[in-house]
Amino acid sequence: MNAPNEKLPLKTNGDLMSRRAAALPRGVGQGHALFAERAENAEIWDVEGRRWIDFCAGIAVVNTGHCHPRVMEAARQQLQSFTHTCFQVVAYEAYVELCERLNVAAPGSTPKKSFLVNTGAEAVENAVKIARAATGRSGLIAFGGGFHGRTMFGMALTGKVAPYKIKFGPFPGEIFHVPFPNALQGVSEDDSIAAIERLFATSIEASRVAAIFIEPVQGEGGYVPAPLGFLRRLRALCDRHGILLVADEVQTGIARCGKMFASEHYGVEPDIITMAKGLGGGLPVAAVVGKAEIMDAAEVGGLGSTYAGNPVAVAGALAVLDAVEEERLCARSMALGERMRARFGSMMARFPSIVEVRGLGAMTAVEFCHNGDPQRPAADIATALKNEAAKRGLLLLLCGPHGNVLRVMVPLTIPHAVLDEGLDIIEASLREVGA
Repeated sequence: MNAPNEKLPLKTNGDLMSRRAAALPRGVGQGHALFAERAENAEIWDVEGRRWIDFCAGIAVVNTGHCHPRVMEAARQQLQSFTHTCFQVVAYEAYVELCERLNVAAPGSTPKKSFLVNTGAEAVENAVKIARAATGRSGLIAFGGGFHGRTMFGMALTGKVAPYKIKFGPFPGEIFHVPFPNALQGVSEDDSIAAIERLFATSIEASRVAAIFIEPVQGEGGYVPAPLGFLRRLRALCDRHGILLVADEVQTGIARCGKMFASEHYGVEPDIITMAKGLGGGLPVAAVVGKAEIMDAAEVGGLGSTYAGNPVAVAGALAVLDAVEEERLCARSMALGERMRARFGSMMARFPSIVEVRGLGAMTAVEFCHNGDPQRPAADIATALKNEAAKRGLLLLLCGPHGNVLRVMVPLTIPHAVLDEGLDIIEASLREVGA
């Protein structure tokens, strides 16, 4: 036992990483070898007292910034009332209010219904259940490079093997993948539509397909926005064959892409939308929203979860929606994206390894390839950049099938001075690594 005036030993990131390695399975990854002590808006301080600029936002979760005062206060107030009843046992008004607000916010004029779950993967699993119940069909189509979660259906729909699928199969059947349109990789809208038509001819008849799942902007796949006309063509194809269109907006939703939902940019009304991440402002809550007739297809008791729509998380989510509206975060997302892509565009002119700067709203990506050749992905350069930026106090993450894409996920509340400081670090790091 320590003496009364004796200082406790200082915790270090290295010591905690050692404890982590002994206590956790190696399958749980970690992007940066540090442990948070506190966080505010777009900054994190680790257990050693070092400040970090956060360009990760908990993987696009804290759209309203770390510890947004409105979210924190809403959670505190709810904690004083109750923390859990299980909504399916004893309901509470805030759950209903959140669903009402999501129904109104969802794109399109068709009446909507929604329900709450815990995570994005759980939202995707339930979207599969609803699609099958509503159509009486079993087949599902998704896109190469897409990411839909780590549950069995989520992994099966995901179009990337490493590290998400290795050793975990076999996966649920009747799930098919087609190429996602990506001009840099030579895949056009026509190519993607033709691939779906080939599936109908060679693998599964259209009348047996329940739904097509798509991220309007691929997340793990490289922050690749779908071409503006593609979702409309996909909507028409689905309507022609009685297939449901499911927009996975887990990462793109809640103002991340400059509108409440990225699909709004495309003028398309999905049949079902899945969301999570930014919805809770750091508290775990997710939702499935869809056309009312479709959402009512499941039998009573077929949907739900013990912890789904936790009262504290729901209070936080309502506060997030308030903050998005009152602080005009959709407009700010667009402005942040323009500011970042302009800066990265100037870097692209000086660093030949940058082959493309892209994004929608604040969702921004920088892709690196050797000698400017899109067929030679430069994961080594992207990784060196990430590591050098970390030395300088900036947290970054990579994505893409080859790990060669820098994805920038700043909180939408980040001050311009902090944003520019982080962009300065990226530019300095690129010079250091010889990109």
